Order: sequence, then C-alpha cells, then structure tokens
Amino acid sequence: MSSLDVAGTRVEYLEQGQGEPVVLLHSSASSSAQWRTLAGRLSERYRVIAPDLHGYGSTSNWPGRGGFRLEHEAEIVYALLGRAGVRAHLVGHSFGGAVALHVARTRPDLLASLAVIEPVAFHLLRGDDREALAEIEEVASAVRAALASGDYFGGIARFVDYWSGPGAWETMPQEKRPGFTARLGKVALDFEATLNEPAELAEFGAMALPTLVVQGTCSPRPTRRICELLGHVLPDAHTATLEGAGHMSPLTHRDAVSALVIAHLDSVSVTMST
Repeated sequence: MSSLDVAGTRVEYLEQGQGEPVVLLHSSASSSAQWRTLAGRLSERYRVIAPDLHGYGSTSNWPGRGGFRLEHEAEIVYALLGRAGVRAHLVGHSFGGAVALHVARTRPDLLASLAVIEPVAFHLLRGDDREALAEIEEVASAVRAALASGDYFGGIARFVDYWSGPGAWETMPQEKRPGFTARLGKVALDFEATLNEPAELAEFGAMALPTLVVQGTCSPRPTRRICELLGHVLPDAHTATLEGAGHMSPLTHRDAVSALVIAHLDSVSVTMST
C-alpha cells in the first residue's frame, strides 16, 4: 500500500499494473481490499488505484471540519486523479458509487468513463420516490440512534442486515464483528453525506460520459430505484441487471461484476480500441 496526504489526512491506497488509470471506490464499512480480485484482473492491462476512503482500512478518520459531505470524500479521488496525470476510468460501489457520481458531475473533464454498482445516491430519491427515501431514512435514523446510545453492535447489525439480508450479522464470523462495529461512526457520516448531497437528478442529464450502471434483482428498493433513475437520465448509459444478486454483488457475485466492469472498460479504453 502507498500513502499520500490529503488536506492533513493520511490516505492509504493500492496501486498496481500499468496502462490507463482505473480508480476503484469501495462501499461503506469496507476498504480497498474489497477490490482485490478485480484489481488483480485489471492490472494486466490497466493501472489500478484503489484508496481506503476516510475512516476505512488504513486511512485516517475524517478530521471533522464542518458537516461531512460527498465533496469531502471526493478530495481523495481528486488527489489520486491528479497523480494519475491523465483522464481516468472511475468505478464505485455503494457509497463509493455515490462519491464517483459526485466526481463525475463536478469534474467530468478528469474522467474517461464511469461505472457505478448500486450507488447510494439517496438524494436522487427526493423528488422521485418518497417511499424509497423514507425506507432508507429509517435505516439511517437507526444507525444514528445506535451511535448516540452506544449500541454499536445493534447499529451495525441493523446496517449489515439491511444490505446483506436478515441474519447476515448473526452468520458473520465473531472475529470480524469488532472491525465492523468500530466503523459505525463513519457509516453514520456516509448516510449524512449521501442524504444531503445538493445535486438534483436533472443535473446528470448533461453528463455525457460513457457510464455503466449495475444493479441486482434482490437489492433493497432505494438502490434499485436510483439505478433506474440514472439509467433514464444519463445520456450515455448502459445498464446491467444481475439476476439473484443483492447489494453486495461485488462480493457475492464477484465474477459477474468483474466481467461487466472489464467489458465496459475495454469498450471505452483508448488502448483497447486502437
């Protein structure tokens, strides 16, 4: 792992391979290790860069300078894109997908393409699906309440079971639970950022960037709805649905997700098309 300083925060990131740069952004309560298999496959043809986002993996916690927003997480991405030196392909899952959408909306000039796997851009539900928004707001409220009361195990269990299915927390190996529990505070901040992003859905209509949008048929309604909305409004979007997959498809359906991402990248790669 390599590291760099981003506004006083020590950020750790994986870098391997050579070629066009591909930046991989992980989900909440995870780390760059989520992408180990995909990174290995991509590094045969691409330069892969996968950071640990604020408070995850080996990256320091968010320093708390004001309300946490996607723009603050995106500072890590901008720093890495600056080091890349050329336009990069950006891939994000869940919270990483929401960060990727923020970067693509605000600095499309830095990107060659975008791929998002069920981005938790909950702000896009505000004017289009109040029921789906209310569903995820209830989960966010439960996480905040658990954090405030000190019930970290209860809060992270609610979070894990929502995204991975009822009983997922109970079947998680005991030795892995403390690590997840310690991330509850950052999970609450991730909800804060994704629910309060100011962007409206219509703003993405001008984002003429080759984009892959992936969802699973068994995922919660909020992220399925977000993917549907993006598929309709993005001018250069290809959508893919994984039958039987849930929100954590990059882990549970690793080969299928990897195949979709690789095919997308190869289709828009300057190197592969020449």
